[in-house]
Amino acid sequence: MDKKHSARPPKQQQSSRAGSTSRREPAAQEQQRQDRGRTQGQTQRTAAEAPRQYGKSAAAAPNNRRPAAAQPQSSARPARRPAPSPRPASPAPSKNYVAQEQMELLAFLLQEVKGEGRNAIKAMLSRGQIAVNGTPQKMYNYMLQPGQTVTVSKERIIETPPLIGLTILYEDADVIVVIKEAGLLSIATDQEPELTAYRQLTAHVRASNPSGRIFVVHRLDRDTSGVMMFAKSEHVQQQLQTTWQDTVKERTYIALVEGKVRKQEDTISSYLKESKTLKMYSTSNQPDAQHAVTHYKVLQQNSHFSLLEVSLETGRKNQIRVHMEDIGHPIVGDKKYSSRSKALNRLGLHARLLAFIHPTTGKLVRFESDIPRAFFLPFKEGFTRK
Repeated sequence: MDKKHSARPPKQQQSSRAGSTSRREPAAQEQQRQDRGRTQGQTQRTAAEAPRQYGKSAAAAPNNRRPAAAQPQSSARPARRPAPSPRPASPAPSKNYVAQEQMELLAFLLQEVKGEGRNAIKAMLSRGQIAVNGTPQKMYNYMLQPGQTVTVSKERIIETPPLIGLTILYEDADVIVVIKEAGLLSIATDQEPELTAYRQLTAHVRASNPSGRIFVVHRLDRDTSGVMMFAKSEHVQQQLQTTWQDTVKERTYIALVEGKVRKQEDTISSYLKESKTLKMYSTSNQPDAQHAVTHYKVLQQNSHFSLLEVSLETGRKNQIRVHMEDIGHPIVGDKKYSSRSKALNRLGLHARLLAFIHPTTGKLVRFESDIPRAFFLPFKEGFTRK
């Protein structure tokens, strides 16, 4: 009895386990189907999302393929590097031609510009590609004067800013000759922002040639007007300054002085020296001074004023002003050298003429300016002496 009783419980337990297993099987199979469905859904979502994150190559790559980082980078870099953009071609440089005689602009261009026909040159004129002394010129019948520079450019020429207190008399590849008005500095230091002849002419030459430069050959005092010259290269500057006494053949000034000069023509010779106050004066101490020679003749005079033509044999600082003071007839308006007259409201000194041997051509060139009208006022009837 004990054996039968002891054998039944295991059968019941085994039966209950089997029933329990049979009941769990449908749930397990359902769970497996859900798991497979979730796995397939994740795989589909991963495949759909991959192109947005990594691109086509990453989505198509199998799992057993080497990662991109393990591949050589030298072959991949050139493909990603953008191709260099070609540099723009630099514009063709402009060409300058100097007129040797009076001639219409179109005829001059047809004669000088090679490889361009009449219609092509007219088109260049209409487009503003032709300039005379830096100013665009569109008139084909414009009358050129000897010494004027004609610039022919492949592009439209931008007009240079107007010069203030300056007028260009002549310009070529070596020199530029101007008339400076009274009150304009010839040159100033870099620390002084004031307008000068040097700065304006530098801007003028750089309008057609960005690398162009101006070099000072000689100077005129701020209150002295008249003709002066600049070099356009350091070589020409040094050549002119080294040979100045031989190169300059004529240098004439007009001076309005106080009083009636007794001698109608005379020569003044002395040695000039500069004081601590930067004032020049005549001295007999030759070793420490510079010899100065000035020639003059009277053009017109009355009891109060004399108009003189003054020629320089030497070119010393303030030479004419010192010598006029030495003979007792200071220049009108020259307070620094003893003048008391204010008849002109400016200094009565004007550089009228400059003649020199051209540093390149070797020819004698001569430039002259008119005497300022104000210099004749003291000789008119009714003039009130100040």
